[in-house]
Amino acid sequence: MRLLNFFRGETFARGVHPPQHKETAELPIRRLPFAPRLIVPLSQHVGRPARPLVQVGQEVVRGEPIAAAEGFISVPHHAPASGVIEAIRLHPTADGLWAESIIIRVHAASSQEVLWSRPRDLTQLDAEGLIHAVQDTGIVGLGGGVFPTHAKLRVPKQTVIDTLVVNGCECEPYLTSDYRIMVEHADDLVAGVRIARQLLGGPRAIIGVEDNKPAAVAAIKSLLPDDGSIRVEAVPTKYPQGAGEMLIKTLTGREVPPDSRSYQVGAYVQNVATLAGMGRLMPRGEGFIERVITVVGTAVERPGNYLVPLGTPLRFLLDYVGARDESIEVIFGGPMMGQAIASLDAPIIKGVAGILVFRGRDLPTQQTRKTYPCIKCGECIESCPMGLNPSTLGMLAVKREYESMADRYRLGACFECGSCTYVCPANIPLVQHFRIAKSVLRGRAS
Repeated sequence: MRLLNFFRGETFARGVHPPQHKETAELPIRRLPFAPRLIVPLSQHVGRPARPLVQVGQEVVRGEPIAAAEGFISVPHHAPASGVIEAIRLHPTADGLWAESIIIRVHAASSQEVLWSRPRDLTQLDAEGLIHAVQDTGIVGLGGGVFPTHAKLRVPKQTVIDTLVVNGCECEPYLTSDYRIMVEHADDLVAGVRIARQLLGGPRAIIGVEDNKPAAVAAIKSLLPDDGSIRVEAVPTKYPQGAGEMLIKTLTGREVPPDSRSYQVGAYVQNVATLAGMGRLMPRGEGFIERVITVVGTAVERPGNYLVPLGTPLRFLLDYVGARDESIEVIFGGPMMGQAIASLDAPIIKGVAGILVFRGRDLPTQQTRKTYPCIKCGECIESCPMGLNPSTLGMLAVKREYESMADRYRLGACFECGSCTYVCPANIPLVQHFRIAKSVLRGRAS
C-alpha cells in the first residue's frame, strides 16, 4: 500500500487569489419556509432521470419517495413537503431547458418534520447494502459535480484507496454554506467520513480546510478519534484549492496524471456537504430533501445561509430574502464557476450550493465588458492550475479548431475553474470558449 504523505505546508502551483467576500460566514443556518408549490425535476444529477412513482391527485408526506432511480447511475427523489401531486409535466430549469418535473401543491399546515423514513442499522450492512443505502437517500455530489454518490463510492475492483480526501476548502468567493455545515454539523460530517471509509476499505481520511476557516478546523478536530484514522488539516487559502486534483496535490503530494482518475493514485475525494448528508440521512433512512445554500449579493436584503427545501421556486426564495430589484442578475454557484440562470421560474435542485443576486447597476457596463485582442501577456498561463495554455486554446476556439484543442493542447484537462478568465486583461471569456468547444466535441462523439 502506498505510504501516506500528509500536508507539510506545500500546495499546488499557480492559481489565483480573488477577493473572498465571505460576509455570511458567521451567520447561522436558517430554515426557509415552504413555498406554496414545489417543483421537483426528475433529472437533477448525472445519469438517467428518475422514474415517477406518484400520480396526479395523490397525497404525499414529507420525505416520501416520489421518483425511483432508473438504473445504477441514477438516484431517487423524495417529497420535500407534504401535499398533493398537482401535475407531472415539463418545467423550465436554470439552464434554459425544460425538464419533466413533479409539481407538489404544499399543504398550508405542512410540518417541517420528516414523516417518512426507514431507519437502519448500518453496522449490519455489507458493502453492497451500504451502496444501496447511499442510493436510497438520493444524495449526489454537492460540491457541484452532482454525480450520484453511491456510484462514485463503488470504485473498480482491485483498486487500493489509501487516502480519503475530504474537501472542506470552499474556495469560491461568496460561498459559505460548507463552512456553516462544518461549524454547525461537524458530527454529521465525521459520521459520513466513517461510512465512506467503511465502503472504501478503511483508508485514512484527511479533511482539508482552508486556513481562513479556523472555527471549522476546531469544530471538526474536537470530534476526531485519537487513533489518527481521521485528521483535519488547514491548507493555504488559494483558488482553486477545492478542486480534487489540487487538494490531492496539497494534502498528499501526489499528482493525478492527465486523463486519469484520482483513485488511480490511491485517493478518493468527496465534498464535506455530501458526507455530512450521508452521515445524517443514512442511519435515519431518510431522503435528501433540503440543503444549505448561501444566498448573497448586492440585491439581497437578508443574505445568509438557508436550509432550502429542494424544488423551491427561485422567485419565492428571492422574494423571501428581499431581492426585489427589477434589474437583477442571478447566478447559481459562485462567481468563478457558477452559471447565470435562464429563468426565474427555475426550481432549486440538488446541485445548487449558492445563489448570487446582483443589482443591474452594480454589474460591469458594456464598455468594461468589451473584449480586446489577446496581448500575449501570459497571465492566463501563469494562473492555470493544470499547466495549460489558455491563450492558445482560446485562439483555436475562435477558429473552431476544436479537435486540435483536444488532441494537441489537452482541452480535456481543463476543469473550467475560470482562473484564466479572471486574470485576462483583454476580457476574453476563455472558459466560456472552452465550454462551447467541449460541448461541440461531445456532440460529435455521440
